[in-house]
Amino acid sequence: MNAFIDHCTAILDVAPPRVRRSVHPRTDNRVGMWSSPAVIAPNNFVYKSLSNWAFNVAVGCSHACRFCYVPSAATIKQGPKLAEYGVKDPDAEWGDYVLLRPWDEEKFLASLRAAENTPRSQLKRDGNRAVMYCSTTDPYQVIHHPDPDRQRMLSAHARHLVRRSLELIRDRSTLNVRILTRSPLARADFDLFKSFGPRLLFGMSLPTLRNDLSKIYEPKAPAPSQRLATLRAAREAGLNVYVAVAPTYPECDEADLRATLQAVGEIKPVTIFHEPINIRAENVERIQTHADELGVALKTDVFESRERWQDYAVTALQTVERLAAEVGVADRLHLWPDKSLGNVGVANRMPKPREYLRWLGKSWSRISEWPK
Repeated sequence: MNAFIDHCTAILDVAPPRVRRSVHPRTDNRVGMWSSPAVIAPNNFVYKSLSNWAFNVAVGCSHACRFCYVPSAATIKQGPKLAEYGVKDPDAEWGDYVLLRPWDEEKFLASLRAAENTPRSQLKRDGNRAVMYCSTTDPYQVIHHPDPDRQRMLSAHARHLVRRSLELIRDRSTLNVRILTRSPLARADFDLFKSFGPRLLFGMSLPTLRNDLSKIYEPKAPAPSQRLATLRAAREAGLNVYVAVAPTYPECDEADLRATLQAVGEIKPVTIFHEPINIRAENVERIQTHADELGVALKTDVFESRERWQDYAVTALQTVERLAAEVGVADRLHLWPDKSLGNVGVANRMPKPREYLRWLGKSWSRISEWPK
């Protein structure tokens, strides 16, 4: 265990790029332990064929993805509580706080039984009776803390949260599991993943192969090349894998999208999910502020109005669909169009509104079946 913890940063090779410094001084309390334990809870994914439940190991995430919607939700739901940990602005400080949830096996088992005993008739079919690791954070992120002993303790706790909960799901339920991460540290649990057989899918977010874009939009996440290598290693280990080519960015041109789809297709994933970057709460402002501080010009004009973003999103989705057909992965592609793209105003801007709505409905109704 200590060897794993001591070498986390070396394995990832992530001396984090310079990111926007918070106006609030960093305190040890912002990386530590949260108050409520980690349990299995229902999620609200729509049209995504991901899961019925989620298991989130922490409040906050060290990857600091600038497009993430989670910090805005945290501002609404957990702002007062986060203030007790020294987090003054959950949105502006996203990436600076990681508060791991405690482990309470009795409460976890209660949540596991509740999920296991939920009648199938009450579940959305596209959830595949799966628990997602994780929906609001990353299960395999590196924990950074100025005190080495404290960092080791927190890293060990994070690892225990994931492994022990997975063991219990495997041994005491018939639920499926969907892993979604950006971190190659997941390799340490490939043995555990394999013990699930077809009940577990391992996936990674890989919006682009371009390191320059990744450093802007996901400044503290592992490099795309590391994620691609981890996906290849997962397939070589005999795991069923999927890839979220999401969210793609306005700067992703056809050459980048084609290269990403081609590289991903060679892994033969069960599913390739795709959506373009969405407007969510404060994420556009967060992206632009970070780009300004790096001195980078981005194509943020697509976010200037809801209509411009909708037109961009439709074009991006249809471009990826076309490219997927050209590189031979159309049968694996699962698009995630935003619900707002079904508005009458959007349809009326399309050359053939009825065909557009049929295409949209087909995307929304698709269910990515779990491998047998």
